[in-house]
Amino acid sequence: MEYFDITPQGMVWLKAEIERCKAKRPALIKRVAAAAALGDRSENAEYTESKRELRHLESRMRYLDKETRYGEQVTVADDGVATLGKTVTVRFSDEADDVDTYNLVGPAEAEISEANLTSVSPLGAAIMGHKVGDTCAVAAPAARTQ
Repeated sequence: MEYFDITPQGMVWLKAEIERCKAKRPALIKRVAAAAALGDRSENAEYTESKRELRHLESRMRYLDKETRYGEQVTVADDGVATLGKTVTVRFSDEADDVDTYNLVGPAEAEISEANLTSVSPLGAAIMGHKVGDTCAVAAPAARTQ
């Protein structure tokens, strides 16, 4: 397993997500038990569905646990360089009015917010290491843009 970088906020979110999953688990276990008590499990849709939801939740918890164990928190420095944990504003040269603001994050944090831009995406990778005012080229899957 490889270690990956994660922001302090991302680690907090992952740990909170694990706790939310843990809070849901007892109710799902009770639901499975109640459905199992209804009788024949082979034709019991409630049992099948409850069991599937419980397996999905436990799988999610294992995944999140791995993410927290293999995530290395980065230190966010106020040095003007685009790195993980920083907020960046991007202006696309083909449309002068098109300005977007993103939070640079590691791959495990991409789903937390629509404003997050993962460092392994084409745009995120192109921005990493640049300073305010820099221009960089982005090798996008559909086209190359600046």
